[in-house]
Amino acid sequence: MGGYENGDSPAAAAGDGGVILGVDGGTTNTVCVCLPVAMPPPESPGAVPVLSRAVAGCSNRNSVGESAALETLEQVMAQALTLVNTDRSAVRAVCLAVSGVNHPSDQQRMLDWIRDLFPGHVKFYVENDAVAALASGTMGKLHGCVLIAGTGSIAYGVTEDGKVARAAGAGPVLGDWGSGYGIAAQALTAVVKAYDGRGPHTNLTREILRKLELSSPDELIGWTYADPSWARIAALVPVVVSSAEDGDEVANKILHDSVQELADSVVAVVRRLKLCGEDGMDQFPLVLVGGVLEGNKKWNISGEVVRCISKVFPGVHPIRPEVEPAIGAALLAWNHHRKGLKLENGS
Repeated sequence: MGGYENGDSPAAAAGDGGVILGVDGGTTNTVCVCLPVAMPPPESPGAVPVLSRAVAGCSNRNSVGESAALETLEQVMAQALTLVNTDRSAVRAVCLAVSGVNHPSDQQRMLDWIRDLFPGHVKFYVENDAVAALASGTMGKLHGCVLIAGTGSIAYGVTEDGKVARAAGAGPVLGDWGSGYGIAAQALTAVVKAYDGRGPHTNLTREILRKLELSSPDELIGWTYADPSWARIAALVPVVVSSAEDGDEVANKILHDSVQELADSVVAVVRRLKLCGEDGMDQFPLVLVGGVLEGNKKWNISGEVVRCISKVFPGVHPIRPEVEPAIGAALLAWNHHRKGLKLENGS
């Protein structure tokens, strides 16, 4: 990350023109970063001068309920400001990019809530967390497609003139196929089916029981429903990947099916927005975010997803962000604030 000119402390930087807050609210955790308003446009990801970074728990209201989600968001923003010895009066703009914000009514509810927390001069931007993830790969510019595959999954695209489209991202019941939760839930189901005699033998049985320190598949029922949180289930993905790498056919099928689901989501968004151009050959950025898509494995999920997409759209340009989505959210808010100042000044 960038430093501070002339030896300035974060507090001094915050006091010089105020600060911007960017929040990436996910199902696993919530991150808030604080940037100075008075910074030059960053020329590279490493040049972004992050004043502070705070982390809290889940802020997806569909997972933990609205009250707990809002409490987490308030807590993480307050913590980020405390770390630079400032308060809400110094804030100029906030971008909340939160999973579970799927409809204009969700945005409006969040806006009504946050306006009561900050002074009247603060500008607010409420988006789905996919927007912050996209911005993290494009340095705050909204154009292209992002694929998130972490605990949940979503494909989200934006055209240069502001049209948007999405696919998946409807939660584990309605359509997070290809997500960490989806992969792990299929693995658990495969173990139960094998135990019942309704499915093929799989080494996932041995590996998952070892991971969870259980002695029999019978115990999976109690383990699963004792705390059916999405992130807890999704944490089993590395077991599925390692089993697939060791040649387990059931684990390999789960991953191949998940790759196709993720690729299909991106293809649907790109086609709807014509990000690939009329002939399907134009280049477009695809930002890849989330633990499921992290590379450096023999079973390279992100590489397989890109390969599937490139069969349909050869112009896909994969980007693995060098900054986290919370910084993408902050850069979005900073860009909006900067444009607003230019308009006010008549430039």
